[in-house]
Amino acid sequence: MTQTVAVLGTGKIGEALLSGMIRGGWPASKLLVTARRPERAEELRSRYGVEAVSNAEAAKRADTLILTVKPQDMGKLLEELAPHVPADRLVISGAAGIPTSFFEERLASGTPVVRVMTNTPALVDEAMSVISAGSHATAEHLAHTEEIFGGVGKTLRVPESQQDAATALSGSGPAYFYFLVEAMTDAGILLGLPRSQAHDLIVQAAIGAAVMLRDSGEHPVKLREAVTSPAGTTINAIVELERHGVRAALIAALEAARDRSRELASGNS
Repeated sequence: MTQTVAVLGTGKIGEALLSGMIRGGWPASKLLVTARRPERAEELRSRYGVEAVSNAEAAKRADTLILTVKPQDMGKLLEELAPHVPADRLVISGAAGIPTSFFEERLASGTPVVRVMTNTPALVDEAMSVISAGSHATAEHLAHTEEIFGGVGKTLRVPESQQDAATALSGSGPAYFYFLVEAMTDAGILLGLPRSQAHDLIVQAAIGAAVMLRDSGEHPVKLREAVTSPAGTTINAIVELERHGVRAALIAALEAARDRSRELASGNS
C-alpha cells in the first residue's frame, strides 16, 4: 500500500474500487482519480479525500493505473496516455473483451498489463474479479492486482484465453439473477401475493441458497434434490422449467455473451 494508484474514468465500478481500497487501509494520499466531468472529479475528491488529476498527470505520477472506461473509449484513452506511461508502470484494464495485447501494442515496450473482469457486486464488496496476466506481467503484478480487487470481493486467476467465458458467466452474471428475480416476482403477483412480499420472499430465498452453495461445499444437484420431494411441489416446477427449455436457454445465453465479448475484442462495436 506504499504505491500510488490512479483510477482513470472513475464511474460506478471505479468508485467501488476506490472506496474498497480506502476501507482496506489504503491511504487517500496514495490514490488519484480522473473523471471526464469536472463536477464528478470534485465529487470524488470531497467524498474520499483523494486528489483528482488529469489522465496525463495520473500516468506520470502513479505506480499503477486502473483503466475503468468503457471498451469503446479505451483506444482514445491509450492515445492520450501513451506518451506519459513509462514501461515500469502496471496497467490494469477493466474493459470487457479487450485483450492485453491491445494495450501492449499501444504502450511502451515491456509495459506490464493485467486484465480484470469484475462485476457490479463490487458496490457491496461481493464482487468476483477474474484476473489474467499479459505477456510482461509478473507474479508480483498479479499479487498487487489481487490486493486491490480483493478489497471489494473475491479474486480468481485464469489464463487470458478464458476471459471471454468468465465475462459471460461472472461479469454479466448478476444481470441473469436480476432477470430471474424479476420473473419470479411477477409469478408471485400472478399467484396472489403483493409485489413487496413476493420480492422479499424471492430475494431472501436467493440469499439463503447462495450462502448454502458457498458454505456447504455440496454440488448444486444435491442441494436441489434436498428440496425436491417425490410428487411434491418442487418437482412439478422443475418439470415445467425443463419442458420450457430453461436450462438450454441459459446455456445459449451465456454462449451469446461470450461471443459478444469476442466481437468486442476484434473491434466490432
